[in-house]
Amino acid sequence: MTIAPFSSFGLGLRKPHYAEFLDTRIAVDFVEVISENFMIDGGRPRHILRDVRAHYPVALHGVSMSIGSADGLDGAYLARLRALVEEIEPLFVSDHLSWSRIEGFSSHDLLPLPYTREALDLVCANIARAQDALGREMLIENPSTYIDFTPADMTEWQFLDAMCARTGCGLLLDVNNVFVSTTNHGYDPIAYLDGVPHARVRQIHLAGHSMGKELLIDTHDQPVPAPVWDLYAHVVPKLGPVATMIERDDAIPPLAELLAELDTARAVARGAMREAA
Repeated sequence: MTIAPFSSFGLGLRKPHYAEFLDTRIAVDFVEVISENFMIDGGRPRHILRDVRAHYPVALHGVSMSIGSADGLDGAYLARLRALVEEIEPLFVSDHLSWSRIEGFSSHDLLPLPYTREALDLVCANIARAQDALGREMLIENPSTYIDFTPADMTEWQFLDAMCARTGCGLLLDVNNVFVSTTNHGYDPIAYLDGVPHARVRQIHLAGHSMGKELLIDTHDQPVPAPVWDLYAHVVPKLGPVATMIERDDAIPPLAELLAELDTARAVARGAMREAA
C-alpha cells in the first residue's frame, strides 16, 4: 500500500463551523469533508473547501460510491470525484463497505453486504475500478449494520482483510461502527479489532450512537461514549501512525466542545501507547 501513514488528530468539517475555520487557525492536524457536498464545481461550498485546504490537509469521505453495488460503479460519479481529488490533493479518499444503488435507484443509505466469496469478488472488482479511475488507492470504512446475513463464508473482519489484500486498498477503521455492529449481532468487539489488517489502517473514526427500539443506531449525534473510548485504547497500540478524527453529523455542538473531545482522543491514545510500551 502506497498511502503514507499520517499520525494526526482531526475533525469533520461541517457547515456550522465553516466561518471559524476560515477566520481562525484551529488546533487540528486535518479536516475531513463529505465528498459529495463539494463535487459540483462552482459556488460557495467548493470555494470554502479551497480556502480551508490552503491551511489544513483535507480527507475526502464519500457516502454514495456504492462499492457493493451489483450494477458496478457510476462512471460520471467517478469522473466528478477525480476532478475534486486533482484539485484538492487530499490526504485520503474514502468510502464505505456498503451499497446504496440498484438499477438507477439510490436508497441514500449505507446498506449491508453478505460476507460471501461472491460479494468479495464484486467488491474487489468495484474497488479496483474506482482506484484505477482515481489514480490512487482508497480507504474503505467498515460499516455499522443492523441485519446479519446467513450463511456467510467469513466474518466481517476476515472480509475486510481479504478485501485489502486483494485490492491494495487501506482501511478506515470506524471504532464506533465496530461497537454498534458487534453489539447488535452479539459478536466480540475485541476479536473484531484483533482480526482487522492493522498494517492497512490509515484512519480512525470516533463517534457516538443512539439506542433505537431494539438496536444501537449509528447516528453520529452524541459524544464518543466510554465503551468506544475503551475499544480505541485497545486498538491504537496495535497500529502504526494513524489519523484519528471525531465525527459528528447531527446535533452538532459548538466547535470548542468538539476540540475538547479531540483532546480526549489525544490523551487516550497517549495513555494506551504508554501502557503498551
